[in-house]
Amino acid sequence: MPGIFLHDLAVADLVGATDFESSALFFRQHQRGHEVRNHIFDRCASSKPRVLVKSRIWKDGDRSPPVRFPFMITLITSLRHIVGWILISFDSREDLILENLALRQQLLALHSKRPRRRLSTMQKMFWVVLRSLWSRWQKPLILVTPRTVVEWHRAGFRLYWRWLSRARRIGGRRPVCKEVRDLILRMAAENPTWGAPRIHGELLKLGFNVSEPTVSRWLRRVPRSPDIARSWLTFLRNHREALAAMDFFTVPTLTFGVLYCFFVIGHDRRKILRFNVTRNPSALWIAQQMREAWPYAPAHRFLLFDRDSKFGKDVISAAKDMGSRPLRTAFRSPWQNGVAERWVGSCRRDLLDHVIVLNERHLRHLMAEYVRYYHEDRTHLALGKDTPAGRPTVERSAKCQIRPLPRLGGLHHRYTVVA
Repeated sequence: MPGIFLHDLAVADLVGATDFESSALFFRQHQRGHEVRNHIFDRCASSKPRVLVKSRIWKDGDRSPPVRFPFMITLITSLRHIVGWILISFDSREDLILENLALRQQLLALHSKRPRRRLSTMQKMFWVVLRSLWSRWQKPLILVTPRTVVEWHRAGFRLYWRWLSRARRIGGRRPVCKEVRDLILRMAAENPTWGAPRIHGELLKLGFNVSEPTVSRWLRRVPRSPDIARSWLTFLRNHREALAAMDFFTVPTLTFGVLYCFFVIGHDRRKILRFNVTRNPSALWIAQQMREAWPYAPAHRFLLFDRDSKFGKDVISAAKDMGSRPLRTAFRSPWQNGVAERWVGSCRRDLLDHVIVLNERHLRHLMAEYVRYYHEDRTHLALGKDTPAGRPTVERSAKCQIRPLPRLGGLHHRYTVVA
């Protein structure tokens, strides 16, 4: 094989072909030395051979190695061999055999002629088995780290149990026949108010031996009827005119102050019934804002708000005096007041994330313009792409032009048709 080789490593390989135990001796000695380790590390790092130590390796075709101090190198080699023999004399024959096998496996991996040096599956299995059979398996390991061998073992563990889980099960619950499955789906479709206990009772009366958890598992696969969704949407549309919500959100100022924004929003057309700004919100101030939200018209039947401490007993009493029924959301459940929370998000994305508020007067002016834009210009998906105040659809001719009208200082635009 062309390339660069170690002289002692080649001698050990030749001796191993004639005497197995002597080969183990040579491999053990060279494993403790630096030549085998440098040779294997060099072959792992690059597919092209390199010269590591000029005094110990040479190219093919050279008659003798370029040694500068032959006497010193011979003396060091002899001392290394003597120390190796002394250490090996305390080891057992089984350890020598296993170490020889481990070293030969790594030599085979180094001499492979693949584009990239990788250990095959059989070589990985060899190290996994050797780890379970031999307690000193880490000593002859050079190509990879012991942690890599442990990861191979864990990967094999996962593959083994994955293969067992995919195999055919002998035990487990009995499969449900197609007749029972179709009957469960039929009963659920014909009786929308029935649950698993009711359907399970009917199946028992019909002579089917099936458990109630099985019925519950198959009820999850029942397709949702569009009629039910349509009826629920109709129910919400019929009752949302009686719902209103109120909430607070904060806005930082230029001088690192905090302003509190209060608003009341109706669920029917998403209109902002009242909006105001203050630095010190109180229960009396909130009650006054609620009265100004419905100055002449009767209040909504239900008023929804969260469990903020600002909504105290005075606020609840004011809501009841106006003929509205106050409803609090659950703890840490902003989704129960979704209409108000979505309006806060729209307000931040459309305006507040793009400006720096100077003071209370500045914020009140900005929010007044945004509420006007929100009512007259901004379309809503829940309203069928209409605005809360109702925006008429213009008729466009062939020769007309579309002109943009800036809103909120040019952050948004409304487009209209001009002749």
